[in-house]
Amino acid sequence: MLKVLLVDDHTVVRQGMKQILESKFGPIEFGEAIDGVQALSKIRQQKWDLVFLDISLPDASGVQVLKKIQICDASLPVLVLSNYPESQYAVRLLKAGAAGYLSKDAEEDDIVKAVQLACNGRKYVSSSVAELLASQLEKNNDDSDNRHEKLSNREYEIFLELAEGKRVTDIADKLRISSKTVSTHRARIFQKMDFPNNAGLVLYANEMCLLN
Repeated sequence: MLKVLLVDDHTVVRQGMKQILESKFGPIEFGEAIDGVQALSKIRQQKWDLVFLDISLPDASGVQVLKKIQICDASLPVLVLSNYPESQYAVRLLKAGAAGYLSKDAEEDDIVKAVQLACNGRKYVSSSVAELLASQLEKNNDDSDNRHEKLSNREYEIFLELAEGKRVTDIADKLRISSKTVSTHRARIFQKMDFPNNAGLVLYANEMCLLN
């Protein structure tokens, strides 16, 4: 029997995913977690075949939780669920080891295909994400067109928040880190991306279609 861990703080999302998976794969043993701490605890307690991971959790970002899951069990496939545009996180998460990136309103056929591929040790890449990957390969030789790839995962999270006009204190509250830490990352972002202020950063994010 397939063992699937659902990590999402929204009950309706977990229930909807259960219905889809059971209708396509038959009886499944499900585990549920509403945050990163619960998810990692369940992964340490037993073996799972697959994890569905929300990119935005109450206690941590999915990017950080993905890294911790890989430390616990490097062979465990993780499909990331998100409301964010694919252009923001899909490529970065696939590079970080995710087995696939799915929108929370993805078609059932796409979810089924992603599960089948992930459980067979392969990655699920939608046609639009494939285009993003191809586009990124073309730009890899031009640093000016690919500046955000220089950022660490944490810096990239903060970069997106800054580009959306969020204040340092608001970002700190959301990511559960200190304002001083956010400010330090902010300075590194400006240095790595060669921007003197937020204006250039916002313009770049819009030009690269990285915002909602």
